[in-house]
Amino acid sequence: MRFKKPKFWDYKKPNINSYLLWPISFFIQLISLFKIIITKKKSTSIKTICIGNIYLGGTGKTSLSLKINKILHEKKIKTCFIKKFYPDQIDEQNILENNGKLFKSKKRLNSLIQADLEGYKVAIFDDGLQDNSIDYDLKIVCFNNKNWIGNGLLIPSGPLREKIESLKNYDIVFLNGKSENALENKQIILKINPRIKIFESNYKIKNLDKLNKKSEYLIFSGIGEPSSFRDILQDNNINVVKEIIYPDHYDYKKKDLENIIDEAKKNDAKILTTEKDFVKLSNDDKKQIDYLEIETNIDNEQIFIDLLNDKLNK
Repeated sequence: MRFKKPKFWDYKKPNINSYLLWPISFFIQLISLFKIIITKKKSTSIKTICIGNIYLGGTGKTSLSLKINKILHEKKIKTCFIKKFYPDQIDEQNILENNGKLFKSKKRLNSLIQADLEGYKVAIFDDGLQDNSIDYDLKIVCFNNKNWIGNGLLIPSGPLREKIESLKNYDIVFLNGKSENALENKQIILKINPRIKIFESNYKIKNLDKLNKKSEYLIFSGIGEPSSFRDILQDNNINVVKEIIYPDHYDYKKKDLENIIDEAKKNDAKILTTEKDFVKLSNDDKKQIDYLEIETNIDNEQIFIDLLNDKLNK
């Protein structure tokens, strides 16, 4: 789904727009509850880890999926990725395929059955917590610490795919990025589910040595939370002179790239984008544009690895 997040989603309290949209949110919730009631969960011999979100977009689930795959690969475990096929999410699919075997279809369960037949031991789902057809062995919810739950309301009144109280159904929470509200967020989570495990994470730039801190950069992105891209650059003293933001999963046209290149020339700046955006560009455009390569850095990583081992060995 291509969308540009409404600003009122991240207000501390709902505003008039939120209340006007509330009847639609209520109707969507009823449909979701009905699906839960009628859907029968299925399991297979392959172990399953689902990394998803409650807050729509920009929570770091794809990056965390890659990190978990790397951890398991180092342990010589045969892993694969599973992602529901959406024609407008080719960017994330390409990134996953560049880092391992990806199974994709319109139904995640069909991909899981195929992965099982091909002898994979662990399937890592990038998104899918709201898919009630699969009984996941490990369910991980990702949040951006900065945005947390926004105004706390369900789509389209707010950014939530399900109520925050649904955390009682999950195993692990990842809070990504810095925030002065991190402690308060943890307290809210533990009040809902005292048994849930909480980990903090942040993004680490893998190709920082290729960026020139003396240069000026024009940045552009079409991701769920564009501020996270700008923040990590500024935290690493990269000089951003202009930022252009597009809707999430944006399909760049020739005219868009021409405008970006013209703006960079006007500002005498180099061009930088995210890996998610870079994989969608043509080879000619890639010659004029650099991308930021990041990975998830997990605080107390060994504790997380031990927990991962415990869950997968049951």
